[in-house]
Amino acid sequence: MPADLAVIGLGHLGLPLAQAAVAAGVSTLGYKTGPEGGSLTPAELRRMLSGGFRPTTDAVELGRVRTAVICAPTPPGPDGAHDLAQVASAARTLAAHLRPHTTVILESPVHPGTTDDFLRPLLEEGSGLRAGRDFHLAYSPSRVDPGNRDFTPANTPKIIGGLTPACTESAAAFYGRLTEKVVRARGPREAETVQLLETNYRHVNIALVNEMAVLCHDLGVDLWDVIRCAETKPFGFQAFRPGPGVGGHGIPQDLTGRAPRSLRMVELAQQVNSHMPQYVIQRAAALLNEHGKSARAARVLLLGVTYKADLADQQGTPAHEIALRLMELGASVSYHDPLVPAWNVLGHPVPRADSLYEAAADADLTILLQQHRTYDLQGLSVKAQLLLDTRGATPTGAAHRL
Repeated sequence: MPADLAVIGLGHLGLPLAQAAVAAGVSTLGYKTGPEGGSLTPAELRRMLSGGFRPTTDAVELGRVRTAVICAPTPPGPDGAHDLAQVASAARTLAAHLRPHTTVILESPVHPGTTDDFLRPLLEEGSGLRAGRDFHLAYSPSRVDPGNRDFTPANTPKIIGGLTPACTESAAAFYGRLTEKVVRARGPREAETVQLLETNYRHVNIALVNEMAVLCHDLGVDLWDVIRCAETKPFGFQAFRPGPGVGGHGIPQDLTGRAPRSLRMVELAQQVNSHMPQYVIQRAAALLNEHGKSARAARVLLLGVTYKADLADQQGTPAHEIALRLMELGASVSYHDPLVPAWNVLGHPVPRADSLYEAAADADLTILLQQHRTYDLQGLSVKAQLLLDTRGATPTGAAHRL
């Protein structure tokens, strides 16, 4: 049976889009592009299936939809830029079955110019159709914040940039069925650059507050109190908080080699943020030393190894590097995470603590890397011999904070 929509790529971008479409009453096909990290609970899957969602492995069905949205993953390549291999594969698969008047939208994170210079030729060559004349083509940056219950696809404005005004309006008509507000960009390059700006904004501001964390520790200043006070300013300030590193799927881009000039601030932010796991190790070693212990042979418990609280996603989590560096120092590392039943670092399984409080009491040092809501941080601070809180989540005075 034909569907209104095909979501190509069922990872962390595609699944939320498919869920939103089904919730809005849009009959939706889901087509996987490869091994993808998105996940659904059995209850969520049942709701989607009953609402008209249909997973398929038959590419022929892609030619029977009115709208096709490419949400293929674009992980960092060897040079740190987006790897477009899965986008290319999705485009070729779609092109082989593309019909006239179809609206094709790219949501994968890409650098500016990708929709017009990379995606359009693949679609045109594979289909024999011309974008802007025979089919509509547009870009829309994905605005997914996993686990955020306040902002959903329905109340998050959607940016649309089409190859032509008609392309923009066709994509806007589709997204208008899913969200309360559609914002039209001048074209796909502007829409792609929105994604670039939003991702870099996050990384640059996290880098600033990470540097402030290091500075404030050296000065003996409580950064967390500084942030608490600063965020009362009703204008010109948005609170960001430091941490052990920056995880997630959003890759900061300085466009080195892809634009007339690079974004120097983004490059510096990447350097700052990538240093945070090492800074956590320095703080951990110093704490152990202050209490007459060495990192070598110390028992270290890592709490929360995902990149975001209350999610199982480990994409880009700094926990991997922290665990590896601790092991290199000779520490005995274990972990606890209610969402991660088994964990490996460079192919080596890390022991999982079954009894959280017993493990914290037994460890020479417990490091909170992610504050899952199931953690009783007051209770942990009492049980742990030493507790290093990299998230500022423990009560004041209950732990050593980053």
